[in-house]
Amino acid sequence: MIKVQQTNENEPLAFTVTVTEGSGETTHQVTLSQATYQKLTGGKVSASDCVQAAFQFLLEREPKEAILRQFDITVISHYFPNFERELPRYLERF
Repeated sequence: MIKVQQTNENEPLAFTVTVTEGSGETTHQVTLSQATYQKLTGGKVSASDCVQAAFQFLLEREPKEAILRQFDITVISHYFPNFERELPRYLERF
């Protein structure tokens, strides 16, 4: 389960993401600029849904414990160059 809570509406947007699997749980602090949000979604889904889709992408590639505890969403592309190309498939779920 992925729970996304927006914690800041100023620039950049900030979120606390809690990932629960089995008996384990991790918490992550994620930022997302308005420009990146528009680039990734075109404003078609909420910023929270964008962050949730990003975590779905990540969790299909690594365990929750391997995900950085604090990062800007643009960092994902450094580790997974196909992130921006594949994200629309995850956004379709919203």
